Amino acid sequence: EEKKQLTLKVEELERKLESTNAQNIEFLQVIAKREESIHQCQLRLEEKSRECSSLARQLEMAIEDAKRQVEQARERAVSRERAAQSKMLDLETQLSRNKTELNQLHRSKEDAERRYESRLQDLRDRLEQSESTNRSMQNYVQFLKSSYDNFF
Repeated sequence: EEKKQLTLKVEELERKLESTNAQNIEFLQVIAKREESIHQCQLRLEEKSRECSSLARQLEMAIEDAKRQVEQARERAVSRERAAQSKMLDLETQLSRNKTELNQLHRSKEDAERRYESRLQDLRDRLEQSESTNRSMQNYVQFLKSSYDNFF
């Protein structure tokens, strides 16, 4: 009887052992699948890391390029501003010279007009004096004619 019970126990333990072995095999398969999944995830992670590194390098290069372009644009703007200021100074200098020349021309014109008016007045005075002398002479000639007529 004892042997029978022990045999039953052994059989039951063997069944449990088989069941446990089957569970172990299942667990090993699950572990193998998980390890494969982990390996695949690690591969994807490494690929994504490489991709991120590549994108980071591209971003850095793009930022450097943008900085360089901004600097070049700033330098061009500064250069244009200097050229515009230089041109503005040249134009202001030219305007000042033109104003000075215009003022000199106005003064010259006014001087010429004064001289013209003075000369015109002198000519008028001389003309009036000449006309006065002419009238005096005509009166004298008339007097002489009358006197000559009266004398003869």
